[in-house]
Amino acid sequence: MACVLEAPLRMSVLSEVTASSRHYVDRLFDLDPQKVLQGVMLLYLLQQETSSTELRTECAVVLGSLAMGTENNVKSLLDCHIIPALLQGLLLPDLKFIEACLRCLRTIFISPVTPEELLYTDATVISHLMALLSRSRYTQEYICQIFSHCCKGPDHQTILFNHGAVQNIAHLLVSTSYKVRMQALKCFSVLAFENPQVSMTLVNVSVDGELLPQIFVKMLQRDKPIEMQLTSAKCLTSMCRAGAIRTDDSCIVLKTLPCLVRMCSKERLLEERVEGAETLAYLIETDVELQRIASITDHLIVMLADYFKYPSSVSAITDIKRLDHDLKHAHELRQAAFKLYASLGANDEDIRKKIIETENMMDRIVNGLSESSIKVRLAAVRCLHSLSRSVQQLRTSFQDHAVWKPLMKVLQNAPNEILVVASSTLCNLLLEFSPSKEPILESGAIELLCSLTQSENLALRVNGIWALMNMAFQAEQKIKSDILRGLSTEQLFQLLSDSDVNVLMKTLGLLRNLLSTRPHIDHIMSTHGKQIMQAVTLILEGEHNIEVKEQTLCILANIADGTTAKELIMTNDDILQKIKYYMSHSNAKLQLAAMFCISNLIWNEEEGSQERQDKLRDMGIVDILHKLSQSSDPNLCDKAKTALQQYLA
Repeated sequence: MACVLEAPLRMSVLSEVTASSRHYVDRLFDLDPQKVLQGVMLLYLLQQETSSTELRTECAVVLGSLAMGTENNVKSLLDCHIIPALLQGLLLPDLKFIEACLRCLRTIFISPVTPEELLYTDATVISHLMALLSRSRYTQEYICQIFSHCCKGPDHQTILFNHGAVQNIAHLLVSTSYKVRMQALKCFSVLAFENPQVSMTLVNVSVDGELLPQIFVKMLQRDKPIEMQLTSAKCLTSMCRAGAIRTDDSCIVLKTLPCLVRMCSKERLLEERVEGAETLAYLIETDVELQRIASITDHLIVMLADYFKYPSSVSAITDIKRLDHDLKHAHELRQAAFKLYASLGANDEDIRKKIIETENMMDRIVNGLSESSIKVRLAAVRCLHSLSRSVQQLRTSFQDHAVWKPLMKVLQNAPNEILVVASSTLCNLLLEFSPSKEPILESGAIELLCSLTQSENLALRVNGIWALMNMAFQAEQKIKSDILRGLSTEQLFQLLSDSDVNVLMKTLGLLRNLLSTRPHIDHIMSTHGKQIMQAVTLILEGEHNIEVKEQTLCILANIADGTTAKELIMTNDDILQKIKYYMSHSNAKLQLAAMFCISNLIWNEEEGSQERQDKLRDMGIVDILHKLSQSSDPNLCDKAKTALQQYLA
């Protein structure tokens, strides 16, 4: 059992149980649930003001013992509103009674069936608990444990932070009691997790003249208990990820990172290896240098391969308890290994190569994609996504193992969390140099991706359109037509009016890829020309950033490169005026993009070029070209001179 009541207190109190309450205590351990419930109800009644402090303390202890039983016991106690009764008890002056109430509250709150929110329903409770921290080492231990178990997410962190958690708990890190130090440390690890406000505060707090980061570093030294090393490393990791400690600070590079790598070794317990790998994955996730350092520390990449070897072969395990333990942690180990491999391989090509060359790695990832555990599947997809950033691996290992097959299967039916990462991976597998592109297309990817563009989830919309953009790059006409058919004009307009700039940019990128090579441009504009010109007009008139406008003008330049398609521009005075406007814009990128349109329209060797040149001269385009040929920007100057030569030829 995770938490055991201190034996001396329990024995002394139970040995003094009065005759009247012995009747109720006996009922608590009765096999008949009705009697148990009755016992709970009666014990709840003992919280009355008429009872003596001794009797109340005794009740709190017995309730605590009951809460250590099954989850059903805890549920029964919760149904009897035990938490408000115990919180009420904390208002009494007697310290022994307060400690018994806190111990019972601690036991109830660490149960998975207890909602954390019950701690936050009354705003005065947290203030009162902060005040009780100074009463004894037991109040310190239990309150810190309650806080660390009930702090789930930014809202809870903010409440505890605003009630002075940092200031009230910091000095407990140097308590003479190991349990108090440990619970205070756990408190900081949950308070600081993904929380810049708390992390930035912690970095400047000092206790007895020593800054907290220095105290944390002392706590992760090899001679300290493993749980203390791990928890300190988690605190420093959170502070580093929040930007409160630099990634190249010696306390990260020389202390935290090596400590976490140590936690991944075979010598450690399975649960410690899981926690070590997951924390290390988080620490190095976004920093290339830390990824490189970790990859060459203690043969980490090879060490992680061992995470996939649980449970050991059954014949080797005679101890059934050991087998049960291994089975329980096998999923967590695989998940942690995949996460850490994903972080290690996020940026560096050599590291990715080492990971893929680790024994059976690709087979393990492929198996991970179809595991029953959602968490393992997600971690496997993340690992695959990280490795799919490698051009070399897309061409070799990914093809050898037909990774696209299980990936497409994952995409058919998965929670959004997995879909987002899986669709990102698919984007990479659809790049033009990837041999997987062809079979993915044949397996119905267009329909799948078009449906993703309609998702309410922003990341899925972005990935759906991004993958289609990659698919359309240098594709044959049939694929381009299938994409346009699958998307529908309505959906295309929907995406072009999306409030998210990423969706808009990727949709414009898709259009640009669709409208490449003359026969394709002419074919698509003959079927969708009116709608595409409408969309282009809309964007050029809208309130959009430079990149969006530039991409739109590039689409126009592609249309102007068509043989018949360019007439859609030449017969649209509104569009021509817009191109003229952007030629004189203050932004050189937009000027250049507009010039590409003009160059393609006036190119001499093409039929009808004379009429187009005349029309554009009448609009004043030649005057602008003369001005631009004097530009200090070499690109603009060259482009203008080249265009003017078409008039002279």
